[in-house]
Amino acid sequence: MNKNISRSCARLHRRDFLRSTAALAAAFTAPHIMPISVFGKNSPSNRITLGIIGCGNQSTVDIPEFLKNDDCQIVTCCDVNRGSRGYRDDKQFLGREPQRDFVNKAYAKKTGNDSFKGCDACLDFRDVLARKDVDAVVIITPDHWHAIQTIMAAEAGKDIYCQKPMSLTVRDGQEMIKAVRKHNRILQCGSQWRSKAHIRQACEMVLNGKLGKLQRVESYVAENNFKGPGPGWKAEPVPEGFDYNFWLGPAPQAPYHNLRCFYKFRFILDYSGGQTTNFGHHSNGVARWGVGDDLFPTEFEDAGSEWPEKGDLFTTPTKVSFRAKFPNGVELFCHTNKPGFGVRFEGSDGSLEIGSSKFECKPASLKDAVLGGNDKRLRVSENHYRNFLDAVKSRKDGIEPVETGHRTSMLCHLGNIAMLLKRKIKFDPQTEQIVGDDEAAKMLSRPLRAPWHY
Repeated sequence: MNKNISRSCARLHRRDFLRSTAALAAAFTAPHIMPISVFGKNSPSNRITLGIIGCGNQSTVDIPEFLKNDDCQIVTCCDVNRGSRGYRDDKQFLGREPQRDFVNKAYAKKTGNDSFKGCDACLDFRDVLARKDVDAVVIITPDHWHAIQTIMAAEAGKDIYCQKPMSLTVRDGQEMIKAVRKHNRILQCGSQWRSKAHIRQACEMVLNGKLGKLQRVESYVAENNFKGPGPGWKAEPVPEGFDYNFWLGPAPQAPYHNLRCFYKFRFILDYSGGQTTNFGHHSNGVARWGVGDDLFPTEFEDAGSEWPEKGDLFTTPTKVSFRAKFPNGVELFCHTNKPGFGVRFEGSDGSLEIGSSKFECKPASLKDAVLGGNDKRLRVSENHYRNFLDAVKSRKDGIEPVETGHRTSMLCHLGNIAMLLKRKIKFDPQTEQIVGDDEAAKMLSRPLRAPWHY
Protein backbone atom coordinates (compact mmCIF):
# COMPACT_ATOMS: atom_id res chain seq x y z
CA MET A 1 0.00 0.00 0.00
CA ASN A 2 1.26 3.47 -0.88
CA LYS A 3 3.09 5.10 2.02
CA ASN A 4 0.85 8.15 1.76
CA ILE A 5 -2.37 6.15 2.07
CA SER A 6 -2.49 6.50 5.85
CA ARG A 7 -2.10 10.28 5.76
CA SER A 8 -4.83 10.81 3.21
CA CYS A 9 -6.97 7.88 4.35
CA ALA A 10 -8.04 7.82 0.69
CA ARG A 11 -10.81 5.29 0.46
CA LEU A 12 -11.99 4.01 -2.87
CA HIS A 13 -15.46 2.58 -3.27
CA ARG A 14 -15.15 -0.96 -1.94
CA ARG A 15 -15.68 -2.64 -5.34
CA ASP A 16 -13.05 -0.37 -6.88
CA PHE A 17 -10.72 -1.03 -3.98
CA LEU A 18 -10.98 -4.79 -4.32
CA ARG A 19 -10.58 -4.59 -8.09
CA SER A 20 -7.55 -2.31 -7.86
CA THR A 21 -5.86 -4.51 -5.27
CA ALA A 22 -6.17 -7.74 -7.25
CA ALA A 23 -2.64 -7.27 -8.52
CA LEU A 24 -1.45 -6.58 -4.98
CA ALA A 25 -3.06 -9.79 -3.77
CA ALA A 26 -1.38 -11.79 -6.50
CA ALA A 27 1.95 -10.26 -5.56
CA PHE A 28 1.85 -11.68 -2.03
CA THR A 29 3.59 -15.01 -1.75
CA ALA A 30 1.79 -17.82 0.02
CA PRO A 31 2.30 -17.81 3.79
CA HIS A 32 4.89 -20.10 5.31
CA ILE A 33 2.40 -22.94 5.79
CA MET A 34 3.70 -25.34 8.37
CA PRO A 35 4.33 -28.95 7.36
CA ILE A 36 1.60 -31.53 7.72
CA SER A 37 3.69 -33.41 10.28
CA VAL A 38 3.18 -30.54 12.73
CA PHE A 39 -0.59 -30.54 12.49
CA GLY A 40 -1.33 -34.20 11.85
CA LYS A 41 -4.33 -34.58 9.55
CA ASN A 42 -4.77 -30.82 9.12
CA SER A 43 -3.09 -30.31 5.76
CA PRO A 44 -2.56 -26.82 4.30
CA SER A 45 -5.60 -27.30 2.07
CA ASN A 46 -8.03 -27.54 5.00
CA ARG A 47 -6.27 -25.12 7.32
CA ILE A 48 -7.90 -21.72 7.99
CA THR A 49 -5.49 -18.82 7.54
CA LEU A 50 -6.15 -15.82 9.76
CA GLY A 51 -5.29 -12.15 9.61
CA ILE A 52 -5.27 -10.27 12.92
CA ILE A 53 -6.56 -6.69 12.60
CA GLY A 54 -5.82 -4.85 15.83
CA CYS A 55 -2.87 -5.78 18.04
CA GLY A 56 -3.72 -4.11 21.34
CA ASN A 57 -4.80 -5.35 24.74
CA GLN A 58 -7.47 -7.88 23.68
CA SER A 59 -5.12 -9.41 21.12
CA THR A 60 -3.11 -10.79 24.05
CA VAL A 61 -6.17 -12.95 24.78
CA ASP A 62 -7.42 -13.75 21.28
CA ILE A 63 -4.11 -14.57 19.58
CA PRO A 64 -3.04 -17.24 22.11
CA GLU A 65 -6.50 -18.82 21.90
CA PHE A 66 -6.32 -19.17 18.12
CA LEU A 67 -2.75 -20.47 18.38
CA LYS A 68 -4.09 -23.45 20.35
CA ASN A 69 -5.94 -24.70 17.26
CA ASP A 70 -3.89 -26.77 14.83
CA ASP A 71 -6.31 -26.28 11.94
CA CYS A 72 -5.72 -22.53 11.70
CA GLN A 73 -2.65 -20.40 11.15
CA ILE A 74 -2.11 -16.70 11.78
CA VAL A 75 -0.26 -15.27 8.77
CA THR A 76 -0.36 -11.52 9.38
CA CYS A 77 -0.75 -9.00 12.21
CA CYS A 78 -2.08 -5.55 11.31
CA ASP A 79 -2.16 -2.40 13.42
CA VAL A 80 -1.63 1.33 12.90
CA ASN A 81 0.78 1.22 15.86
CA ARG A 82 4.19 -0.27 15.12
CA GLY A 83 4.77 -0.99 18.80
CA SER A 84 4.60 0.89 22.10
CA ARG A 85 3.51 0.91 25.70
CA GLY A 86 0.45 2.79 26.96
CA TYR A 87 -2.15 0.04 26.96
CA ARG A 88 -4.14 -1.22 29.97
CA ASP A 89 -0.99 -2.35 31.72
CA ASP A 90 2.05 -0.12 31.18
CA LYS A 91 4.20 -3.24 31.18
CA GLN A 92 2.57 -4.30 27.93
CA PHE A 93 4.52 -3.50 24.76
CA LEU A 94 2.03 -4.05 21.96
CA GLY A 95 1.44 -3.27 18.30
CA ARG A 96 1.82 -5.01 14.96
CA GLU A 97 5.52 -5.87 15.27
CA PRO A 98 5.48 -7.20 18.86
CA GLN A 99 2.46 -9.39 18.09
CA ARG A 100 3.98 -10.59 14.82
CA ASP A 101 7.08 -11.62 16.75
CA PHE A 102 4.93 -13.34 19.40
CA VAL A 103 3.15 -15.39 16.72
CA ASN A 104 6.37 -16.35 14.94
CA LYS A 105 7.98 -17.45 18.20
CA ALA A 106 4.95 -19.59 19.01
CA TYR A 107 5.07 -21.31 15.63
CA ALA A 108 8.85 -21.64 15.81
CA LYS A 109 8.44 -23.54 19.06
CA LYS A 110 5.68 -25.70 17.60
CA THR A 111 7.61 -26.54 14.43
CA GLY A 112 11.06 -26.77 15.96
CA ASN A 113 12.19 -24.23 13.37
CA ASP A 114 13.82 -21.30 15.17
CA SER A 115 13.93 -19.25 11.97
CA PHE A 116 10.18 -19.48 11.31
CA LYS A 117 8.87 -16.21 9.84
CA GLY A 118 5.46 -17.20 8.47
CA CYS A 119 3.61 -14.26 10.03
CA ASP A 120 4.24 -10.75 8.76
CA ALA A 121 3.11 -7.30 9.92
CA CYS A 122 1.34 -4.46 8.11
CA LEU A 123 -0.17 -1.07 8.93
CA ASP A 124 -3.23 -0.96 6.64
CA PHE A 125 -6.06 -3.46 7.15
CA ARG A 126 -6.86 -3.23 3.44
CA ASP A 127 -3.58 -5.00 2.72
CA VAL A 128 -4.93 -7.93 4.74
CA LEU A 129 -8.24 -7.95 2.88
CA ALA A 130 -6.46 -7.89 -0.49
CA ARG A 131 -4.63 -11.14 0.25
CA LYS A 132 -6.06 -14.26 -1.32
CA ASP A 133 -4.13 -16.37 1.17
CA VAL A 134 -6.19 -15.02 4.11
CA ASP A 135 -9.43 -16.91 4.78
CA ALA A 136 -10.73 -15.01 7.80
CA VAL A 137 -9.95 -11.93 9.84
CA VAL A 138 -10.02 -11.32 13.58
CA ILE A 139 -11.11 -7.72 14.21
CA ILE A 140 -9.80 -6.44 17.56
CA THR A 141 -9.72 -2.73 16.75
CA PRO A 142 -11.50 0.05 18.69
CA ASP A 143 -15.28 -0.07 18.33
CA HIS A 144 -15.51 2.83 15.86
CA TRP A 145 -13.71 0.72 13.26
CA HIS A 146 -15.76 -2.49 13.58
CA ALA A 147 -18.46 -1.70 11.03
CA ILE A 148 -16.27 -0.50 8.17
CA GLN A 149 -13.73 -3.28 8.62
CA THR A 150 -16.45 -5.94 8.86
CA ILE A 151 -18.27 -4.67 5.77
CA MET A 152 -15.08 -4.50 3.72
CA ALA A 153 -13.99 -7.93 4.96
CA ALA A 154 -17.32 -9.46 3.94
CA GLU A 155 -17.08 -7.89 0.50
CA ALA A 156 -13.56 -9.26 0.18
CA GLY A 157 -14.87 -12.77 0.88
CA LYS A 158 -13.40 -13.09 4.37
CA ASP A 159 -15.12 -14.63 7.38
CA ILE A 160 -14.99 -12.51 10.52
CA TYR A 161 -14.41 -12.89 14.23
CA CYS A 162 -15.34 -9.44 15.59
CA GLN A 163 -14.67 -8.52 19.18
CA LYS A 164 -17.48 -7.20 21.32
CA PRO A 165 -19.15 -4.77 21.39
CA MET A 166 -19.95 -5.52 17.79
CA SER A 167 -20.82 -1.94 16.85
CA LEU A 168 -20.53 1.70 17.84
CA THR A 169 -24.10 2.59 16.80
CA VAL A 170 -27.34 0.83 15.93
CA ARG A 171 -26.86 1.82 12.28
CA ASP A 172 -23.41 0.21 12.34
CA GLY A 173 -24.92 -3.11 13.34
CA GLN A 174 -27.63 -2.94 10.70
CA GLU A 175 -25.07 -2.32 7.96
CA MET A 176 -22.88 -5.16 9.25
CA ILE A 177 -25.80 -7.60 9.04
CA LYS A 178 -26.53 -6.55 5.46
CA ALA A 179 -22.93 -7.11 4.35
CA VAL A 180 -22.43 -10.42 6.14
CA ARG A 181 -25.67 -11.90 4.80
CA LYS A 182 -25.30 -10.47 1.29
CA HIS A 183 -21.89 -12.05 0.86
CA ASN A 184 -22.69 -15.30 2.72
CA ARG A 185 -19.97 -14.87 5.31
CA ILE A 186 -19.62 -16.20 8.83
CA LEU A 187 -19.38 -13.64 11.62
CA GLN A 188 -18.84 -14.57 15.24
CA CYS A 189 -19.15 -11.77 17.81
CA GLY A 190 -16.50 -12.20 20.48
CA SER A 191 -18.47 -12.32 23.72
CA GLN A 192 -17.17 -15.58 25.13
CA TRP A 193 -19.83 -15.91 27.82
CA ARG A 194 -22.15 -17.79 25.47
CA SER A 195 -19.49 -20.49 25.33
CA LYS A 196 -19.41 -21.09 29.09
CA ALA A 197 -21.24 -24.20 30.33
CA HIS A 198 -22.45 -22.70 33.62
CA ILE A 199 -23.83 -19.64 31.81
CA ARG A 200 -25.77 -21.88 29.44
CA GLN A 201 -27.04 -24.01 32.36
CA ALA A 202 -28.25 -20.91 34.22
CA CYS A 203 -30.07 -19.50 31.21
CA GLU A 204 -31.73 -22.86 30.54
CA MET A 205 -32.97 -22.89 34.14
CA VAL A 206 -34.48 -19.43 33.70
CA LEU A 207 -36.05 -20.21 30.33
CA ASN A 208 -37.65 -23.37 31.70
CA GLY A 209 -39.21 -21.73 34.76
CA LYS A 210 -36.94 -23.24 37.42
CA LEU A 211 -37.02 -19.85 39.21
CA GLY A 212 -40.79 -19.62 38.82
CA LYS A 213 -42.08 -16.63 36.90
CA LEU A 214 -39.17 -14.40 35.88
CA GLN A 215 -39.65 -10.90 37.27
CA ARG A 216 -36.40 -8.97 37.13
CA VAL A 217 -32.88 -9.20 35.75
CA GLU A 218 -29.96 -7.33 37.23
CA SER A 219 -26.99 -6.78 34.90
CA TYR A 220 -23.98 -5.21 36.54
CA VAL A 221 -20.86 -3.94 34.83
CA ALA A 222 -17.49 -2.94 36.24
CA GLU A 223 -16.72 0.66 37.07
CA ASN A 224 -14.29 2.62 34.92
CA ASN A 225 -10.76 1.44 35.69
CA PHE A 226 -9.18 4.69 34.44
CA LYS A 227 -9.97 8.34 35.10
CA GLY A 228 -9.83 11.11 32.54
CA PRO A 229 -7.44 14.07 32.78
CA GLY A 230 -10.30 16.46 33.58
CA PRO A 231 -10.95 19.86 31.96
CA GLY A 232 -7.94 21.75 30.69
CA TRP A 233 -6.13 18.77 29.18
CA LYS A 234 -3.75 19.66 26.35
CA ALA A 235 -2.83 18.04 23.07
CA GLU A 236 0.37 16.00 22.92
CA PRO A 237 2.73 15.14 20.05
CA VAL A 238 1.90 11.94 18.20
CA PRO A 239 4.43 9.19 19.05
CA GLU A 240 6.74 7.93 16.33
CA GLY A 241 5.49 4.74 14.71
CA PHE A 242 1.81 5.48 15.37
CA ASP A 243 -0.43 6.56 12.48
CA TYR A 244 -2.89 8.62 14.50
CA ASN A 245 -4.94 9.93 11.57
CA PHE A 246 -5.54 6.39 10.38
CA TRP A 247 -6.41 5.36 13.95
CA LEU A 248 -9.12 8.06 14.00
CA GLY A 249 -10.44 6.82 10.66
CA PRO A 250 -14.21 7.46 10.49
CA ALA A 251 -14.27 9.26 13.87
CA PRO A 252 -14.17 13.08 14.11
CA GLN A 253 -10.82 14.84 13.80
CA ALA A 254 -9.41 15.46 17.29
CA PRO A 255 -6.05 16.39 18.85
CA TYR A 256 -3.86 13.53 20.02
CA HIS A 257 -3.58 12.64 23.69
CA ASN A 258 -2.16 9.41 25.08
CA LEU A 259 -5.40 8.75 26.99
CA ARG A 260 -7.45 8.95 23.78
CA CYS A 261 -5.98 5.85 22.18
CA PHE A 262 -5.09 2.24 22.86
CA TYR A 263 -6.96 0.78 25.84
CA LYS A 264 -8.46 4.06 27.07
CA PHE A 265 -10.41 4.79 23.88
CA ARG A 266 -13.33 2.92 25.46
CA PHE A 267 -14.01 5.87 27.79
CA ILE A 268 -14.66 8.33 24.93
CA LEU A 269 -18.02 8.29 23.14
CA ASP A 270 -16.50 9.02 19.72
CA TYR A 271 -14.95 5.54 19.81
CA SER A 272 -16.92 3.45 22.29
CA GLY A 273 -19.83 3.32 24.71
CA GLY A 274 -17.83 2.94 27.92
CA GLN A 275 -18.43 0.08 30.31
CA THR A 276 -22.07 0.02 29.15
CA THR A 277 -20.92 -1.59 25.91
CA ASN A 278 -17.61 -3.03 27.09
CA PHE A 279 -18.56 -5.32 29.99
CA GLY A 280 -22.22 -4.64 29.35
CA HIS A 281 -22.08 -6.66 26.14
CA HIS A 282 -21.19 -9.69 28.28
CA SER A 283 -23.78 -9.25 31.02
CA ASN A 284 -26.59 -7.85 28.89
CA GLY A 285 -26.00 -10.55 26.31
CA VAL A 286 -26.50 -13.18 29.00
CA ALA A 287 -29.58 -11.34 30.27
CA ARG A 288 -31.05 -11.54 26.77
CA TRP A 289 -30.21 -15.25 26.55
CA GLY A 290 -32.06 -15.95 29.80
CA VAL A 291 -35.10 -13.81 29.02
CA GLY A 292 -35.18 -15.17 25.47
CA ASP A 293 -33.27 -13.98 22.41
CA ASP A 294 -36.56 -13.46 20.57
CA LEU A 295 -37.57 -10.72 23.05
CA PHE A 296 -36.16 -7.19 23.13
CA PRO A 297 -36.88 -4.25 25.46
CA THR A 298 -39.35 -1.61 24.30
CA GLU A 299 -38.60 1.01 26.98
CA PHE A 300 -35.32 2.42 28.32
CA GLU A 301 -34.93 4.91 31.17
CA ASP A 302 -32.08 6.55 33.06
CA ALA A 303 -31.84 5.39 36.68
CA GLY A 304 -29.29 7.79 38.15
CA SER A 305 -26.30 7.60 35.81
CA GLU A 306 -23.33 9.91 36.34
CA TRP A 307 -21.05 11.46 33.75
CA PRO A 308 -17.59 13.10 33.64
CA GLU A 309 -17.16 16.81 34.23
CA LYS A 310 -17.77 18.95 31.14
CA GLY A 311 -14.53 19.48 29.26
CA ASP A 312 -12.95 16.20 30.34
CA LEU A 313 -11.39 14.06 27.61
CA PHE A 314 -13.39 11.08 28.87
CA THR A 315 -17.09 11.28 27.98
CA THR A 316 -18.67 7.89 28.82
CA PRO A 317 -20.65 7.30 32.05
CA THR A 318 -18.65 7.16 35.27
CA LYS A 319 -21.67 5.43 36.78
CA VAL A 320 -23.88 3.24 34.60
CA SER A 321 -27.50 3.05 35.71
CA PHE A 322 -30.49 2.42 33.45
CA ARG A 323 -33.64 0.33 33.33
CA ALA A 324 -35.21 -1.42 30.38
CA LYS A 325 -38.53 -3.23 30.11
CA PHE A 326 -39.19 -6.30 27.97
CA PRO A 327 -42.60 -6.84 26.30
CA ASN A 328 -43.37 -9.64 28.79
CA GLY A 329 -43.02 -7.20 31.71
CA VAL A 330 -39.56 -8.34 32.87
CA GLU A 331 -37.40 -5.42 34.01
CA LEU A 332 -33.68 -5.22 33.29
CA PHE A 333 -31.59 -3.05 35.62
CA CYS A 334 -28.06 -2.38 34.35
CA HIS A 335 -25.67 -0.66 36.74
CA THR A 336 -22.20 -0.33 38.25
CA ASN A 337 -23.27 -0.71 41.89
CA LYS A 338 -21.41 -4.01 42.35
CA PRO A 339 -17.76 -4.92 41.78
CA GLY A 340 -16.94 -6.89 38.66
CA PHE A 341 -19.63 -7.83 36.18
CA GLY A 342 -22.35 -10.44 36.08
CA VAL A 343 -26.08 -11.16 35.93
CA ARG A 344 -28.73 -11.90 38.54
CA PHE A 345 -32.10 -13.41 37.56
CA GLU A 346 -34.97 -13.01 40.04
CA GLY A 347 -38.07 -15.18 39.83
CA SER A 348 -41.13 -15.84 41.98
CA ASP A 349 -39.53 -19.01 43.42
CA GLY A 350 -35.90 -18.01 43.73
CA SER A 351 -32.92 -16.34 42.13
CA LEU A 352 -29.57 -17.16 40.61
CA GLU A 353 -26.47 -15.06 40.03
CA ILE A 354 -23.74 -15.77 37.51
CA GLY A 355 -20.41 -14.27 36.53
CA SER A 356 -17.39 -15.37 34.55
CA SER A 357 -17.00 -18.34 36.90
CA LYS A 358 -19.69 -17.60 39.52
CA PHE A 359 -22.93 -19.60 39.82
CA GLU A 360 -25.01 -19.09 42.98
CA CYS A 361 -28.66 -20.00 43.60
CA LYS A 362 -31.15 -19.04 46.30
CA PRO A 363 -32.33 -21.42 47.55
CA ALA A 364 -29.17 -23.44 46.92
CA SER A 365 -31.25 -26.47 45.95
CA LEU A 366 -32.17 -24.74 42.68
CA LYS A 367 -28.72 -25.54 41.36
CA ASP A 368 -29.67 -29.23 41.35
CA ALA A 369 -32.71 -28.64 39.15
CA VAL A 370 -32.94 -31.22 36.37
CA LEU A 371 -34.24 -30.36 32.93
CA GLY A 372 -36.86 -32.64 31.44
CA GLY A 373 -36.96 -34.12 27.98
CA ASN A 374 -39.38 -31.47 26.74
CA ASP A 375 -37.55 -28.51 28.28
CA LYS A 376 -35.92 -25.87 26.10
CA ARG A 377 -32.25 -26.37 25.36
CA LEU A 378 -29.74 -23.78 24.22
CA ARG A 379 -26.98 -24.31 21.70
CA VAL A 380 -23.78 -25.78 23.09
CA SER A 381 -20.37 -24.23 22.52
CA GLU A 382 -17.46 -25.30 24.68
CA ASN A 383 -14.98 -22.77 23.29
CA HIS A 384 -15.84 -19.53 21.51
CA TYR A 385 -12.79 -19.58 19.22
CA ARG A 386 -13.16 -23.24 18.34
CA ASN A 387 -16.83 -22.62 17.64
CA PHE A 388 -15.91 -19.89 15.14
CA LEU A 389 -13.45 -22.12 13.31
CA ASP A 390 -16.03 -24.91 13.13
CA ALA A 391 -18.57 -22.42 11.75
CA VAL A 392 -16.12 -21.36 9.04
CA LYS A 393 -15.70 -24.99 8.02
CA SER A 394 -19.37 -25.98 8.18
CA ARG A 395 -20.68 -22.67 6.75
CA LYS A 396 -23.28 -22.64 9.54
CA ASP A 397 -23.57 -19.80 12.05
CA GLY A 398 -21.69 -20.08 15.32
CA ILE A 399 -22.97 -19.48 18.84
CA GLU A 400 -23.00 -15.65 18.49
CA PRO A 401 -23.79 -14.72 14.88
CA VAL A 402 -24.04 -11.20 13.53
CA GLU A 403 -27.72 -10.71 14.45
CA THR A 404 -27.14 -11.79 18.05
CA GLY A 405 -24.11 -9.53 18.42
CA HIS A 406 -26.07 -6.65 16.92
CA ARG A 407 -29.05 -6.95 19.24
CA THR A 408 -26.90 -7.17 22.36
CA SER A 409 -24.86 -4.14 21.29
CA MET A 410 -28.10 -2.35 20.39
CA LEU A 411 -29.48 -2.88 23.90
CA CYS A 412 -26.34 -1.28 25.32
CA HIS A 413 -26.48 1.65 22.88
CA LEU A 414 -30.11 2.36 23.78
CA GLY A 415 -29.21 2.33 27.46
CA ASN A 416 -26.52 4.93 26.80
CA ILE A 417 -28.97 7.10 24.84
CA ALA A 418 -31.50 7.04 27.69
CA MET A 419 -28.78 7.92 30.20
CA LEU A 420 -27.47 10.75 28.04
CA LEU A 421 -30.91 12.30 27.61
CA LYS A 422 -32.03 11.58 31.19
CA ARG A 423 -35.47 10.51 30.03
CA LYS A 424 -37.49 7.49 29.02
CA ILE A 425 -37.31 6.42 25.40
CA LYS A 426 -39.60 3.99 23.60
CA PHE A 427 -38.25 1.56 21.04
CA ASP A 428 -39.82 -0.58 18.33
CA PRO A 429 -37.77 -3.81 18.03
CA GLN A 430 -39.38 -4.67 14.69
CA THR A 431 -38.31 -1.49 12.90
CA GLU A 432 -35.34 -0.88 15.22
CA GLN A 433 -36.41 2.73 15.59
CA ILE A 434 -36.95 5.02 18.59
CA VAL A 435 -40.58 6.14 18.68
CA GLY A 436 -41.77 9.72 19.30
CA ASP A 437 -38.41 11.32 20.13
CA ASP A 438 -36.55 12.84 17.19
CA GLU A 439 -33.53 13.86 19.25
CA ALA A 440 -33.06 10.34 20.57
CA ALA A 441 -33.69 8.81 17.14
CA LYS A 442 -30.81 10.80 15.65
CA MET A 443 -28.46 9.10 18.11
CA LEU A 444 -29.02 5.70 16.47
CA SER A 445 -26.42 6.66 13.88
CA ARG A 446 -23.48 9.02 13.50
CA PRO A 447 -21.82 10.66 10.49
CA LEU A 448 -18.59 9.05 9.32
CA ARG A 449 -15.59 11.27 8.67
CA ALA A 450 -14.89 11.49 4.94
CA PRO A 451 -13.73 9.68 2.94
CA TRP A 452 -14.85 6.67 5.01
CA HIS A 453 -18.38 5.39 4.45
CA TYR A 454 -20.43 2.20 4.74
